[in-house]
Amino acid sequence: MEIGILGLPQSGKSTLFEIMTGVRSREMHGETCVRGLATVPDARFDRLVEIYKPVKASPAKVPFSDVNAVGEKAWDAVRQSLSGAEGLLHVVDAFTASDVAEILNRYRKLEDELILADLMIVENRLERLARMAKKPMTPQDLLHTQVLPRLKEQLEGGKPLRELVLTEDERHGIRSFSFWTIRPELVVINTPEENPAIADVFAKEARLSVPVIGICCAIEAELMALPEGERKEFLESLGIAEAAFGRVIRASFTLLGRIAYFTVGEDEVKAWIIQAGCKAPRAAAVIHNDFERGFIKAEVIAYDEFIACGGTHAGAKAAGKLRLEGKEYIVKDGDIINFRFNI
Repeated sequence: MEIGILGLPQSGKSTLFEIMTGVRSREMHGETCVRGLATVPDARFDRLVEIYKPVKASPAKVPFSDVNAVGEKAWDAVRQSLSGAEGLLHVVDAFTASDVAEILNRYRKLEDELILADLMIVENRLERLARMAKKPMTPQDLLHTQVLPRLKEQLEGGKPLRELVLTEDERHGIRSFSFWTIRPELVVINTPEENPAIADVFAKEARLSVPVIGICCAIEAELMALPEGERKEFLESLGIAEAAFGRVIRASFTLLGRIAYFTVGEDEVKAWIIQAGCKAPRAAAVIHNDFERGFIKAEVIAYDEFIACGGTHAGAKAAGKLRLEGKEYIVKDGDIINFRFNI
């Protein structure tokens, strides 16, 4: 799991990266790609830590990558560095913009570059396939001859591939191309301090199929510079319940279809990240492969039910809320789980 951060120069992308991860990428001279982990804000996890007071607390984290590239080969550096990113966080500068039309132009400038990059890949592949017309084709070649013309039409229309309806087989067949615009995208509008609502106006005007979040990086940077104890007071003075960067991190987490379940105890409270729709044995494998191989049952209680039962397993068991689930159980976000296994 990795989110690549993209943005035009001076958009605030590196500032946002630093706010979320604490890694000062702009000071890491010579490093083209800087990676950092951002903690996913989760009140449920914090409450479990309060209850168990564990020796170790391990919240869910999202890996972000920031690319510092300039010059003629900047795009090549971005492509190489973010080739493995599952999702994109597109930062748009509204801080220095005069109106929504200008912000839209800034968004489209980078988005059009990504669309053009994908179109070049499709056209090159179609040209190679045309030269193979009289030769026997592999099943993958045949799939490409059927799917790529649709992709070309979509891209030539200025539309990203993520909006195109594709089957799982088709998606699997084109996975090796690492198309930019097929990846999930989160648009972050870096707003001016005096006009945070410009992000909502942009979202209404742009009518994008991807989520849009507004954040004032200048305010958020000030916030992160404060001692932790003073941050709440600072937010309250602005009439803000939560720092915006937390919403960006959470949105990035869900952008990739991830959820978290918890294991709890006095030694450690930990959030384990899995793909939504994951069955219990596969969810157990993120702890250790042996848990999946020797899976017997999963002792499960939903977080809300756990809290309603006094925040104890004994209370949950007495209330009949602690249940045993088998191999077909689909783990839910916020489940508290203890796996039974034997190898």
